[in-house]
Amino acid sequence: MKLSIVILAAGQGTRMHSALPKVLQPLAGRPLLAHVVDCSEALGADDVCVVYGHGGQRVPEAFAGQGLRWALQAEQLGTGHAVLQAMPGTPAANRVLVLFGDVPLLRPETLQKLLAACPAGELALLTVDMEDPSGYGRIVRDNGDVARIVEHRDATAAEREIREINTGVLCCAAGQLKDWLARLRNDNSQGEYYLTDVIGMAVAEGVRVHGIKADSWVEVMGINDRKQLAEAERALQRRLVGELMAKGVSFADPERVDIRGSLNCGRDVWIDVNNVFEGDVTLGDNVRIESNNVIRNTTIGSGTVVHPNCHIEASATGPDCEIGPFSRLRPGVELADRVKIGNFVEVKKSRIASGSKVNHLTYIGDTDIGTNVNVGAGTITCNYDGANKHRTVIGDGAFIGSGVELVAPVEIGAGATIGAGSTISKDAPPDKLTVERSRQVTVEGWRRPVKKKD
Repeated sequence: MKLSIVILAAGQGTRMHSALPKVLQPLAGRPLLAHVVDCSEALGADDVCVVYGHGGQRVPEAFAGQGLRWALQAEQLGTGHAVLQAMPGTPAANRVLVLFGDVPLLRPETLQKLLAACPAGELALLTVDMEDPSGYGRIVRDNGDVARIVEHRDATAAEREIREINTGVLCCAAGQLKDWLARLRNDNSQGEYYLTDVIGMAVAEGVRVHGIKADSWVEVMGINDRKQLAEAERALQRRLVGELMAKGVSFADPERVDIRGSLNCGRDVWIDVNNVFEGDVTLGDNVRIESNNVIRNTTIGSGTVVHPNCHIEASATGPDCEIGPFSRLRPGVELADRVKIGNFVEVKKSRIASGSKVNHLTYIGDTDIGTNVNVGAGTITCNYDGANKHRTVIGDGAFIGSGVELVAPVEIGAGATIGAGSTISKDAPPDKLTVERSRQVTVEGWRRPVKKKD
């Protein structure tokens, strides 16, 4: 039977105290809803419908082009009413799995167990055991099946001892669900149509209701405020780091790493504390990431060391490079093997070939550097004329002295040496020393200014 997934994402999230819709709040660098959509895709659903409301078009716009179906819940009249908005476009022959846009930590493995327990004509409900279930609807079973859900305020003393609670996640045939939703009533204190009332209808009609337990409360926790969002962030980071450690990655302290995207690692990778990985990051074999780095959408070649306090974005390094400390690689940097980028060096949209070194206090922008080049401290490639960017080309084996300004467009020949303190605005020939300095002058009789007395 084909699968439709309905994701309820219309809540306002008033306890977030934010102009941003709740399901767009960030978790591990991505919206809460994105994690639920990813889970839906992992299940191979044929149809995924997101029910939105608060925030209007901001939610659909954030997921444009992802092939989702959207249903507007203009009035917030309860979870049952929300699911009902998705039903007109849901194929009657499908099974329907109901998920929540603010429950982002559910794993596909857990939902696969739920789906496996939901044959045609039956209903499966995801439950979980809680140490303190106060305030939650209790699962009352009869011969192993779910007989009813009793709300905390209506439960007897014995029923309040039950630790198994309802998560709201359920699966059943679309035809049955449409029928039950059409018969929901709102004669309750909130005047809302509750999805949980479907369970009672199913039992009354003799439909088996299977209760499938999630492994932990953390997996099914809903996010309603900033504290819960922070708790979910830590829980997800522990999960991501745990998965990497199971594959052989070493962390100095698993609690002090943030992965905000995907982190793919080779063998014998070591990661120190306070590192942030954003977007798609790949670390090759034997990479060593020391403390306090931000690495975004980057590939780091095998054997490379990133020293502390570097910022690397949309770049790629070959093997056995050394970066930092206090280096910045801006988008478009390509380093070949054995390249050294030292402290307080900024590189942007440049290619640096094998064995070259840019060690200290230097800016390299829009530049092609050949093999075995040494760039001295305080060098600047002057790539911007106020309107356009221009490239600098430095040939193999060139030596750039300290305090040099290379005014692009300019080419430094292979094997050339540029004297310290030079401003080079014309091409320098290969294998020769090129120096450009103004004449040094001492001004007689000059006195340093002194501060005036009040």
